[in-house]
Amino acid sequence: MRIIKVKDYQELSLTAARLIASQVLLKENSVIGLATGSTPEGMYKELVKMYENNLVNFEGVISFNLDEYVGLEENHKESYSYYMKDRLFSHVNINEDNIHIPNGNSSDIEEECKNYEKLIEEHGGIDMQILGIGRNGHIGFNEPDVKFEAVTHVVELDEQTRKDNSRFFDSIDEVPTKAISMGIKRIMQSKKIILMAYGIEKANAIFGMINGKIDPKLPASVLQLHPDVTVILEEGSASKLEFKVLV
Repeated sequence: MRIIKVKDYQELSLTAARLIASQVLLKENSVIGLATGSTPEGMYKELVKMYENNLVNFEGVISFNLDEYVGLEENHKESYSYYMKDRLFSHVNINEDNIHIPNGNSSDIEEECKNYEKLIEEHGGIDMQILGIGRNGHIGFNEPDVKFEAVTHVVELDEQTRKDNSRFFDSIDEVPTKAISMGIKRIMQSKKIILMAYGIEKANAIFGMINGKIDPKLPASVLQLHPDVTVILEEGSASKLEFKVLV
């Protein structure tokens, strides 16, 4: 696990964007797993700037989003489909046919999960997966549990997650109780993983992820087993870690 400590949110965003751009430059038809939430917003802004300055081309990129709420319409302002169009897709030259986001309004959610998993397989898996982390240690919407769910599945959202996400809604009552999420096995099969964390409220989860035992009660801890994980932390999220200073 490679850990990069940066000074602030701006540097966090730029560092992550550069890693994605490098991946796309190396492989123009890269399959990129994308995350949502407040942490990657700056990263998407940086990627848009890079595209506008002809530094990266999204024409061949294939994207798969980690998750989507169940029950929100695609054009709902808090759906992840809307989020991705607003923050990235409408600003770059990605082919619409190459964009994949779970359909949280499918008439058969279980079948939607199976089909999403099959699509990822058909594209050869994820080349680079972007992750955030919840304060309870969730990745995607894989909540703390007694077991790791393997593949794309329906999740009952943890109360802490709903409270954290209620800031995007008018009230917690509007936050969906379920979501579709890639499973732990699917995430772990990604060739490369980039995890971003911002804010002191993530410090305990980051400490446990890096230094704790592998435990389904802190889902991100499983990343200790992945051979190519880069963790980008600003000072708040890294505040419980010790870093050696080389002189």
